Amino acid sequence: MTETAPIYVAAIDQGTTSSRCIIFDQSGAIVAVDQREHRQIFPKPGWVEHDATEIWSKVQAVVTGALANAGLRADQLSALGITNQRETTVLWDRSTGKPVHNAIVWQDTRTSALCTELGGTVGQDRFRETTGLPLASYFSGPKAAWLLDSVPGLRQRAAAGEIAFGTMDSWLIWNLTGGTDGGVHVTDVTNAGRTMLMNLETLQWDSSILAAMNIPEAILPEIRSSAEVYGTAVGQLAGVPVASALGDQQAAVFGQTCYGIGEAKNTYGTGSFLLLNTGSRPVPSKSGLLTTMGYQLGGEPPVYCLEGSIAITGALVQWFRDQLGIIQSADEIEPLAASVEDNGGAYIVPAFSGLFAPYWRSDARGVITGLTRYVTKAHLARAVLEATSWQTREVVDAMYQDSGVRITTLKVDGGMTVNGLLMQHQADVLGVPVIRPVIAETTCLGAAYAAGLATGVWSDLDELRSHWRRDVEWTPGMSAERREREFRNWRKAVERSFGWHEED
Repeated sequence: MTETAPIYVAAIDQGTTSSRCIIFDQSGAIVAVDQREHRQIFPKPGWVEHDATEIWSKVQAVVTGALANAGLRADQLSALGITNQRETTVLWDRSTGKPVHNAIVWQDTRTSALCTELGGTVGQDRFRETTGLPLASYFSGPKAAWLLDSVPGLRQRAAAGEIAFGTMDSWLIWNLTGGTDGGVHVTDVTNAGRTMLMNLETLQWDSSILAAMNIPEAILPEIRSSAEVYGTAVGQLAGVPVASALGDQQAAVFGQTCYGIGEAKNTYGTGSFLLLNTGSRPVPSKSGLLTTMGYQLGGEPPVYCLEGSIAITGALVQWFRDQLGIIQSADEIEPLAASVEDNGGAYIVPAFSGLFAPYWRSDARGVITGLTRYVTKAHLARAVLEATSWQTREVVDAMYQDSGVRITTLKVDGGMTVNGLLMQHQADVLGVPVIRPVIAETTCLGAAYAAGLATGVWSDLDELRSHWRRDVEWTPGMSAERREREFRNWRKAVERSFGWHEED
């Protein structure tokens, strides 16, 4: 008998602070990883940019690195999946392949005034029924409109069909499949759904919104499902099918195997994103959540989610380290916070560029409240961690109000889940168990799973479910009385953050 060759699937995760490539085997286990950071560019307060050319070169480097670490050649990969930071917007010249401006990152707030203007007499909800999204600087459409208006001559070039728009999935797929020489210009439903330009029901670009934002349809990619072969890679991955694209949070839903209605996951990264599977119909939100795409597999009906997007969680730890210098490395925060029993009455609301769900207040700014001379840096470290738990609690409450679904457990993933103190506090303030899987890299895993489904590596969702394994479970230990008392304090702190920033 001849042994069949092992099967491998690669996933590129193009994130907010770094890009990485992970190679998985057929059981969903990690074979090799490579990761590189890219620059964060802050031209003005509230503005955040990335160099898309730098990101593409880092992506090529991590692919080379992961293959080398695995001891594999490109032709041993059955498929490649892409997952990406969502909403980050790049426009590039189709003939030269060069971006016309730095990419505008999802966290960037320069379009706040434009969003207010677009809202007109209707306000934030002008496009919500069609897109599931409130008008906010978070989303890609207004970013593209800003670029078209702000880069000299760009609008004329766009109208002439010379310019391409994309979120990072589109930029990478275009480059992977040939770039200026036949690159495929596509996006998937999960990324298209975050532009504020896609109709959630038809899964097509909405001409009335394009007209309102003055965005020519000629620049937009074709919208495809999340799991199908978009094209074949050239260059270092020559011949490998590029077979999935999912926004990073949707990829984590897929990697956490939240395939049933009522299943939820929270990913703790730069920000945190809690998604609840609501099935084949979009659930409108009255409580400050986003109605968003979950995923779509080939020609099957799409799956929708409710999402609570929290702008700043892991980034608060980075700020504590880099801007305040209280800790030297991120992993120092847990022992420092654990050296005290509680937060000493201090609360930190990290509204550095406004608040996302459930408030959508671009006028909010960060505050530290409840300070007394009793408070030490250890109490502040604890308040930094607890800010993530409390923001998550607000989102879970909003999900219950919108959907009537009570979360009975929360599946978690992302970098901050290594922090046991935070995960315990999260279980305490939610009053439900918090579960981390063996493979915490669920974003990459989800992209790999979708690509493998599209190319026959895996047969169906049940097979993927069978790979999911529990690693650690944290159960709640806080009294209901204390939970609600501290939550009231948190809500008071949040109110203090409102109304700080006024548009010039």
